Amino acid sequence: MKLKIVIVALLTVINSANAQNNTILQKNSIPIEMLFPQGKSKALILSFDDGRISDRHLVKLMNKYGLVGTFHLNSNKLGTNDYLAKEEIKNLYKGHEVSGHTANHPNLTTLPKQDVISEVLDDRKELERLMRSPVRGMSYPFGNTNDYVIEAISGLGIEYARTVGDTYNFRLPTDFLKWQPTIHLFGKTNYIPNDTENDKKELAQFYQLTSDFLKAKSLALFYVWGHSWEYEEPFNKWAEVEIFFKMIARNPDVFYTTQVGLVDYINAFKNLKFSVDKTMITNLSSIDVFVKASGKVFIIEAGSTIQLN
Repeated sequence: MKLKIVIVALLTVINSANAQNNTILQKNSIPIEMLFPQGKSKALILSFDDGRISDRHLVKLMNKYGLVGTFHLNSNKLGTNDYLAKEEIKNLYKGHEVSGHTANHPNLTTLPKQDVISEVLDDRKELERLMRSPVRGMSYPFGNTNDYVIEAISGLGIEYARTVGDTYNFRLPTDFLKWQPTIHLFGKTNYIPNDTENDKKELAQFYQLTSDFLKAKSLALFYVWGHSWEYEEPFNKWAEVEIFFKMIARNPDVFYTTQVGLVDYINAFKNLKFSVDKTMITNLSSIDVFVKASGKVFIIEAGSTIQLN
């Protein structure tokens, strides 16, 4: 009977770990929980699509409040009406991440495999030429994807891809190529024309979620996405954008990260190496990793081994 209880308890712990998106490694009887850098329990990603000229003002505001973002660009649209010039993006996005959004913004689910591949690779090549650094992720145009698209982009150097299927929760992604964000910036305000009551409801829900994130005690990722052109006329939301940025900026409990930065950190955690008795941990990556075990916070510095005690 005792053995049965132990097995059930162990399975409960393992299932709990799986439910938390592999952020807890169960090593014998010692649960080892991932923390974000500096031992923080909260992380924020701000992600914006398209590369319109309104990104200039958005980036200026983000820089003012010390925020970092991931910007998904359509390379063939750069230099056209209302889009940024190719020559300016390297300077503009300095300190942020530039990611792919396909060359021409088609619905990938309607294209043959060859065209899906071309859209993604052509975008990567041109953005890498402009940025002089590897482009390792993307967001799907219109948020549309399926297994066929994911199979097509596998092996193209795309390490993550974001949809637009808001989860309204703070969980980490279980599949980097089916990454669902938390919420669109300001929710679905202005989705229904001239519906003031719905806009108030959506905005209240957005700020409630923001408040819940800032008060969260367990591991939490707040992933907010949008488009800078949504804050221009006729909606004129720039004052609201600044209100939100003030709320979330410079919080000592929050890890501010790009999307690829979080991918690298999660992978570093998953690739930790353990001794047979599970009391020693080696970090072979180039990233310092923070974990919690037996109520204590440990840092496993890049290239080092620590003893749990």
